[in-house]
Amino acid sequence: MSTRRTPACPRPGARRTLRPAGRLRATALGTVLAAVLVPSLSACAGGSSAASGGNATLKWASSYFPAHWDPVVSGSGAQFRELSLVYASLTRTDEKGNAVPDLAKSWDYNSRGDQITFHLRPGLKFSDGTPVDATAVKDAVERAKKQKNSALFGDLTSIKSVDADGLDAVVHLTQVDYQIPQLLGERVLQIASPKAAASPTKLDQNPVGAGPFIVTQLVPGTKVVLRKNPDYWDAKNIHIDHVELTSAPDASTVVSGLQTGVYNFADIAPSQADAAKKAGLDVFVQPGFNASNISLNINKAPFDNAKVVDAVRYAVNRQEFVDKLTFGYGEATDEPFPKGYVAYDPKSADAYPYDPAKAKKLLAEAGYQAGDIKLNLVIPAEDPQAEIVQSQLAKVGITVTIKIDKNWATPFFAKDLTFSVYGTTGRDSALQTLTAHFGPNGPLNLSSPYEPAGFEAAVAKVRQTPLDASDYTQVLQAATRAGLKSKALVFTYSSPNLFAKSKSVSGLPKNPAHVDWTGVTVSGSN
Repeated sequence: MSTRRTPACPRPGARRTLRPAGRLRATALGTVLAAVLVPSLSACAGGSSAASGGNATLKWASSYFPAHWDPVVSGSGAQFRELSLVYASLTRTDEKGNAVPDLAKSWDYNSRGDQITFHLRPGLKFSDGTPVDATAVKDAVERAKKQKNSALFGDLTSIKSVDADGLDAVVHLTQVDYQIPQLLGERVLQIASPKAAASPTKLDQNPVGAGPFIVTQLVPGTKVVLRKNPDYWDAKNIHIDHVELTSAPDASTVVSGLQTGVYNFADIAPSQADAAKKAGLDVFVQPGFNASNISLNINKAPFDNAKVVDAVRYAVNRQEFVDKLTFGYGEATDEPFPKGYVAYDPKSADAYPYDPAKAKKLLAEAGYQAGDIKLNLVIPAEDPQAEIVQSQLAKVGITVTIKIDKNWATPFFAKDLTFSVYGTTGRDSALQTLTAHFGPNGPLNLSSPYEPAGFEAAVAKVRQTPLDASDYTQVLQAATRAGLKSKALVFTYSSPNLFAKSKSVSGLPKNPAHVDWTGVTVSGSN
C-alpha cells in the first residue's frame, strides 16, 4: 500500500460548525457553580492587546454552557463547540465533512496503515507561551486515555502510543485505522497547554489553549469573556475581537434578548424558530449528525428478554416525535444518522415499523400482561421526548415513570440505568459514532460490554478502508447495518442545529455539526 495522501490546506473561511442533537443538556447543565470570578488570566498574554483592541463583540447565549473547561472531561459532549473558542485541534472539518488541517498542517500514513504522523505548523504557542509541539500532542492523547474523569478514553482505542519528535507527532496504532484524521479533530482531541494541564483541576476552570480566543474572565456556570488570540495560526481570518459567552436563561427569553441586543447569537429550539423569524432575526439552519434514541440496558430485566426489546421497537411511533418536537425541521430516523448521510444504511430503513398490536403480542409471548412491566425513565431535566416515550409505551401496556436526576450522566455512563433517552450530535468520524453507540466500550451503549454479533468485524473492515477508496461508502453502511442488530438502542428522530442571530453577525460556514467563526464579522448594530 502506498503512503497516504497529505491533504492541502483549506481555503480561508472554510472551517467547522458544531451543535448537539435534541435539547437534552447532557453535561450537568443544571449545575451552576458558585459565582467565583476568575481573575484576568494574566498568563494568557499571547501577544499585544492592541492586536485585539477592536470592538467587534460576539454575544453568544448558549444552552450548552460548559460545566467543565478541561477538554478531556467535556470533549465528547455537546459543549465541545463552546470549548473550540479556546482550544484548537490537529484537524478540523470542512463543508463536506472532510478532515482538513488545523494545528497540524499535514499528515501521512505508513505503508501498512498502522502509523500516522501529524506534522504541526511551526512557531505556534499556547496562550501561556508554551510551544505547540508534538510533546503537547502526546500529552493530550495520554491524558485523554488515562485521566480518571476522561470522557474520551473509549474513542481512542486504536491509539497505542505517540512519539514526539519536534513538530512531528508519530501516532502508533493498535490496528490499521484510516479514520484517525477525522477522529482526532475538534470533538475528540482539543489540545490544552501541557503546562496548564499538569493540574487538570485548575485547567477545568482556567482553560489554556491555542484556539482563536483567550479567556480573560470566567464565572463558572454563568459567563466567560474572551478576546481574540493574536497568535492563533489563522488569526488573520478571525474578525471578532471579543466574545461574551453566557449561559442562556429560560429558552422563552432568548429571542427577546436577541431583539434588544443583550445577545447577537444564540442556539435555539425548533419551537423558537418561527418567533425568531417574525422578530426579524436570521435563523441559521446548520446541518448536523444529530439523532435521538431510547437507550435500553439488556443486562437488566425486563430488557434481558429479546421479545420485550422488540416490543418496544414496534411500540415507537417515530413520526410523533417529529411532529411534536421539531416544528418542521426534523425527520424520523431509525439509525444513529439522518437520512442522506454517508453512513445511513438504506437497507436497514424501517426494519421495525410502528405496530402497537405486534408489540402487545410480543409482550404476551414474553409472559407479560398489561401493567406487569413498570419502568423508571431517568433523564437529566424535563424533556418532552420522555413524555412521548411514556405515552407510546403506555399504549402497549408498559408503565413508565419519569425520574429527573440532574446527575444523570454519572449512572448513565456507569451503565447503572435500565432505561433512558439520549440525544447525540454524532461525530466527525462516522465510525466513531457507530462504536460509541454499539461498541463494547461505547459511551452511549447502555448495555456495555454487549455488542451485536458481526459488529467487530464490520468495524475492522471500515478502519482498513481508506476514506477515498471507491467502496468506502458500501463498507461503512455495512458496519451501520451490523450495529443496528444491537438490542440496546431504539432511534427515533433527527433534527438539524438551529441558531438565531441578529443581522449584525454575518453568515457562518455550513460545516456540518460545528460552529466556526472563521471569516465571520460582527458589525456595530444589531
